[in-house]
Amino acid sequence: MAKAAAKSQSFNVMIVAQAGRLQYEALLFAASFHKANPDFPGRFFIAIPEPGPLWREDPRVLDPQVIDLLQGFGAELIHFKSRHFGSAYPYGNKIEALMALPKGEPFVFFDTDTLILDDLTKVPFDFDTPGASERVEGTWPTIELYGPGYNDIWGALYDRFDLDFESSLDLEEPDEFWRRYLYFNAGYFFYRCPHEFGARFAEYALSIRDNPPAELVCQVLDPWLDQVVLPLVIHSLGGGRGALPDGLLDGSVSCHYRWMALLYARESDAVIELVEDLASPNKMKRVLKEYEPMKRFIFQNKGNKARGLFDRENLPRKEQKIRQRLKNHKLWIR
Repeated sequence: MAKAAAKSQSFNVMIVAQAGRLQYEALLFAASFHKANPDFPGRFFIAIPEPGPLWREDPRVLDPQVIDLLQGFGAELIHFKSRHFGSAYPYGNKIEALMALPKGEPFVFFDTDTLILDDLTKVPFDFDTPGASERVEGTWPTIELYGPGYNDIWGALYDRFDLDFESSLDLEEPDEFWRRYLYFNAGYFFYRCPHEFGARFAEYALSIRDNPPAELVCQVLDPWLDQVVLPLVIHSLGGGRGALPDGLLDGSVSCHYRWMALLYARESDAVIELVEDLASPNKMKRVLKEYEPMKRFIFQNKGNKARGLFDRENLPRKEQKIRQRLKNHKLWIR
């Protein structure tokens, strides 16, 4: 059970940005964060990878208009070296960027494709007990006929790091059903120290990437590696399910929309109004229009068309069904 947050609790917030899509998502995140948290007691970092041998192209955010807007929303831009992942696995940015944050200071990481809707200090974080997003579908592992099952696959991963597998299970769920096994969306996570969390995250990720257990023979790790490793890290540090009350993050306080098409298809009218309000100033509009999905969904009529395809009180249970309907109407724009 999550503890009540102290009113004076201070923590840092981090997202990762780089050239391309993420810099535009970072602008919406920063604008929404600034609007909802004008007196935030901690620091707001945007971590940007430095160019190097693991990057095929320069990943830095170089557009002076983007930098000016981000800093105007109170963001501190920090840089980090990519020692393990880079272009081959850009999701590894969230692992490596943690080491650029102040050591020993509590942090919350968010994916850049997130909006902050309310005061983050209302969330009763217990930073000694790590947690992550439980808004997740059973995307990994994919069980193959005659191949290892959930118990064998997850059990091998816990064994790799001498972790207690049994205590991670939700025994109210049936055996060999994906929800029985600890699994998170890596869209947000938090802990008391980014260096401690980041070192464990990198250690486990590299071990699995470079020498996967035999039970993973049928499994794809790209793009799932970070989500495979995250529950192991959280469990090893004493965290698990239910670290936060339901309905706050991925609810009334934050919205992980993921793609513009999904944002317009499934989020509330209030969220859409917020996005369009944040994007309306000329400085924002001029920059966001450079990213085709935002240009077409926010400023042209694609957003209204996507919304018209769905009843948000009765959405398809599986995200894939939403994507397919959007594709059928030529509205899956990435």
